Amino acid sequence: MRLWPDDHLLLAERAAARGMPAATYVSVLVRAHLRQMGPLPKDELQALKGAIAQLGAVGRNLNQIAHVVRQGGAPTGPRRQDVETMLRICTALRDHFKATLMANLRSWQDGYDSPRP
Repeated sequence: MRLWPDDHLLLAERAAARGMPAATYVSVLVRAHLRQMGPLPKDELQALKGAIAQLGAVGRNLNQIAHVVRQGGAPTGPRRQDVETMLRICTALRDHFKATLMANLRSWQDGYDSPRP
């Protein structure tokens, strides 16, 4: 495939950033475009989705414990402050993973990992 020299450099950078050979990167982009699919590699996408689901489940369980504590109940386990801290951490991690997925999708669509001036 013929590319302008500066485009070739950008291609090499993007492929290297994703740990792929340039030809594989181009193939993934073309396939994603033709099939309107998210171009995140399948294993990575499944791992991130699984982590988000697990964090959501942990967060729901912690929220239930926090609810009991707020109602004046005495949970068997961590203190109220510990539960609230864990809940904030889980929420932040879930939001970070979601943002990572969205940024990855935008980077494939826009061609950059981060906005360019």
